[in-house]
Amino acid sequence: MSVEIYQPILAKTNSASVFPVREDEPEYAKLKDPVSKEKNRYGNNIDLIASDAKPNSLNINGVDEIGPNPNRHKQHAFHFTADNCIGCHACETACSEKNDMPAHLSFRSVGYVEGGTYPNYTRMNISMACNHCDDPVCLKGCPTRAYTKHPEYGAVIQDPDICFGCGYCTWVCPYNAPQLDPIKGQVEKCNMCVDRLEVGLKPACVSACLGNALDFGVVENTPENRQQCATQIPGFPDPSITQPNIRFQQIKTLPKEVTRTDSMPIKYQKKNEGDAFKTVIDQKKGTQKYWNIKRLSSRENPLVIFTLSAQAAVGVLFTLLSSSLFKHGSLASLTTSPVYAVLLVLALALVALGLFISTVHLGKPFRFYRGFNNLKHSPVSREGLGIVLFMGFLGLHFLLTLPANEWVRARVPAITSLQGSTAGFASMFAGLALLSGLVALYYMYRCYCIKARPFWNHWHAAATFYGNMLSLGAIVCGCTATACYLLNASSPLPLWQELSTFIIAGLVLESGGLIAHARDMKNGEHEGSVSHYEQTTTFGYTYIARNTLMALNLLLATTLVFAAQLLPESLANILWILLACSIVGVALIGRSLFYILVIPTTMPGAFFWKNKGFEQHARDTGLANLPQVGVVPEHLVH
Repeated sequence: MSVEIYQPILAKTNSASVFPVREDEPEYAKLKDPVSKEKNRYGNNIDLIASDAKPNSLNINGVDEIGPNPNRHKQHAFHFTADNCIGCHACETACSEKNDMPAHLSFRSVGYVEGGTYPNYTRMNISMACNHCDDPVCLKGCPTRAYTKHPEYGAVIQDPDICFGCGYCTWVCPYNAPQLDPIKGQVEKCNMCVDRLEVGLKPACVSACLGNALDFGVVENTPENRQQCATQIPGFPDPSITQPNIRFQQIKTLPKEVTRTDSMPIKYQKKNEGDAFKTVIDQKKGTQKYWNIKRLSSRENPLVIFTLSAQAAVGVLFTLLSSSLFKHGSLASLTTSPVYAVLLVLALALVALGLFISTVHLGKPFRFYRGFNNLKHSPVSREGLGIVLFMGFLGLHFLLTLPANEWVRARVPAITSLQGSTAGFASMFAGLALLSGLVALYYMYRCYCIKARPFWNHWHAAATFYGNMLSLGAIVCGCTATACYLLNASSPLPLWQELSTFIIAGLVLESGGLIAHARDMKNGEHEGSVSHYEQTTTFGYTYIARNTLMALNLLLATTLVFAAQLLPESLANILWILLACSIVGVALIGRSLFYILVIPTTMPGAFFWKNKGFEQHARDTGLANLPQVGVVPEHLVH
């Protein structure tokens, strides 16, 4: 059964490019699926609507006609025969031409893996686009709800007009399908060429394939003259992450080890014939250690500041509200002094600064309000809501504590009469603010629980975030109070002694998480182990310095708890301030490494395309200034 070209749709199009059809379309370009199965191999229905449901129009560019394909509401999928792919990139070209893509973007890309030795040297090409998954993590992760999985063909379609350019979908997708345009500041991706499907044609990339490597049809249907309909191929991420709708054939024998041609230090190995290929480290750069301090700065610098400042702000409130643990100590007296209001304002300023910087970081900052659109699924939306509630409740708490503030009462005596009526509400909003802050940090951690990024997908992220909350919050309180105490010729040492409990707890929690993380990444058979290799080589000396300083910070903090009374007061104060600066510095280094080192479970790239090494080379040598090279110069990045 071949779906014929649907003339009523073509008659209503306002542009020849909307439903591109040639006068004599060949048979291989037409959809053909006489029968299909009921369930796919993941156990999900292939038919995406009930048999008695009324079909809907996709309204592509205002055309409301409905295509006549009897399989219109069944999940469709690409089929890729690796043995046939010759690496000509015709699929990329056809896709880019149809979607009018700039040179630096492509919804479909061809990468390579290779292995063996002469004369049995083998290369396998891999053509990959969006897989329109049964469980699209991009849809669940997107805070703006720019993604929709349609029952028509099972297409996962993204609306760039809704997107505000956070790029989170590019993090969670294992296949590098969503493309963040750094110039436009928005994401776009393959839409399965639903306009062509509506008139009975296969996607443009399939129709353009010279080697008959790409095919398309209802999922689980094995194309003509094909023997396999497998879910994996060397270099392809674990299909359990998203249940992708792509099937493979790869019959030709491959070596037990194949490497990537891009700069990623990754190769794929299998122990025995019939085993699946697993990701292992490819020591392309050797084992030499480097500092690479300049490379600590990245596009994610705003997120470094946002996460640390938010954690410090929540930590300030946590520290202040924990003063009941020290009933008659310096911390308890701090909560009844004018410094308390200063600390609340400082906490508000920290979280506001971080939120502002992270918002400016968006591709389209003025659409920030759309970040709450997907509270049902997206941890980014939930994190943002938690931060906003924390700020709101903390602001109300601050206002309601003013009647009890000595400095305010001395200047506005009339406010004293409100103290009795506001105290209860102030405590309530303080509790709500702390609860909101703790929940926000939990969803901040959940934002990085990404299966496609094993280096992040580890409980050490939670230990680090809450550890930084404890240590940085206490440091902000200590440094602020120290300045006030010294102005009043008072000693801040008793306060530091009490704050040391939070500082040491935070350092121990963070250190424990990092030790477990290093152990698990080192022994893993995934991209996380490759990130750890980069951590101990490309940034080896920086990594060692961070760990050494963290150990020294913990030792110094513990020593000062017991030995501060034996030291001159001025020296003890200096040591506490130096310790605070060192902890902040270590936190900045550690958070920068956290973002820089992550290697996603993405598809292999080519020598010049989808290759981070070549992109950097192009920027360093000026090649990036040539638009046709397909690398965006740094000065044009949004």
